[in-house]
Amino acid sequence: MSMGIRVIIDLFLLIGCFFALAGVVGMLRMPDVFCRMQSSTNIATLGLLGILIACFVYSAWKGMEASTMVKLALVGLLVIGTNPVAGHAICKGAYKHGDRPDNPMVCDDYGRDESDED
Repeated sequence: MSMGIRVIIDLFLLIGCFFALAGVVGMLRMPDVFCRMQSSTNIATLGLLGILIACFVYSAWKGMEASTMVKLALVGLLVIGTNPVAGHAICKGAYKHGDRPDNPMVCDDYGRDESDED
């Protein structure tokens, strides 16, 4: 494997691992469920995408079948499309369950939605 391609692959792996580590630290340090949810979304989205890009570059360099690269691209698109929506749904469910941030919220769109339902 050429040294330049190896450096690119390692760089994307490091980027993915950095976001995963930063997300774990955020999960441990953040004060409330909403902040922790943002950190966990970081892990799944940015951490996984860095690793997927590294896998994509590796499979392209090694001349693997096109189906492998298509599968990697589909996994990336599914993560980008579903993870933020799932994070939002979980946060809204936590809000409806009664979890609130420690500090008052500047903008309370979830509270507005609840008052519309009543």
